[in-house]
Amino acid sequence: MSQAVQVSQLQSYERSLLRSRLSLTRADRPRVFSLGGREWDLFDEVFAPVYSPSTSVALELLGLNNPQENGRSGSFLEIGCGTGVIAVTAALAGCERVVAADISPAAVENAAVNADRHGVTRRVRAVHSDLFSGLREQERFDTVFWSSNYVMGPAGYEYKTVHERAYVDTGYQAHRRFVEQAVHWTAPGGRVLLHFSDRGDLPALYDIADDCGRELVTVAGRRVREGEYGEDMVEHMLIEIRPVAA
Repeated sequence: MSQAVQVSQLQSYERSLLRSRLSLTRADRPRVFSLGGREWDLFDEVFAPVYSPSTSVALELLGLNNPQENGRSGSFLEIGCGTGVIAVTAALAGCERVVAADISPAAVENAAVNADRHGVTRRVRAVHSDLFSGLREQERFDTVFWSSNYVMGPAGYEYKTVHERAYVDTGYQAHRRFVEQAVHWTAPGGRVLLHFSDRGDLPALYDIADDCGRELVTVAGRRVREGEYGEDMVEHMLIEIRPVAA
């Protein structure tokens, strides 16, 4: 198989939408799952970390994969929180103020339940938000993080379920908004971090950054085998988004 064909299959939005449907309807879809040394509730219609390595990889890229780790501080915003694993883990690691935001009402409820499960409801607030739309106007964060829906879909595709939004970004509309807007939600000295992979269109992401006056810097990476829905080796990366210096 040629490299071009491999890349095409890896980045196929139809393939990602099929994964979305399968992970919602599997007979073995659990109500509770284990990840990062802890147990987590999983609601219907919420992205299931058990069928994708992306959440565990994100924990590793952020340095949150050790359940005994603590000593973090500051504030943390997670966009697209899903079950809340990353947001809750950030709070358990020491972040004093954490906001878990998601466009899916079910995910917002799921994240709140997992914050309660792990005793961090005073530190974690789950909010219904399309990227930054549901945040308080004056809120600012030391870390803004998004493990994105990095597979690009056609701009004209109409989502059949909110769950599909966790897998595919039509025309990279959400990525453009995140790249442009995220830096405005950081506290002085804060960072914007994007979890991306080569299942996404990296050249398109760089084009967006150029349009928005942003610099992309890869600060960490890991290559993993997908496993559950294929044996592809996928390069995951943690990208810092910075304003271009004047």
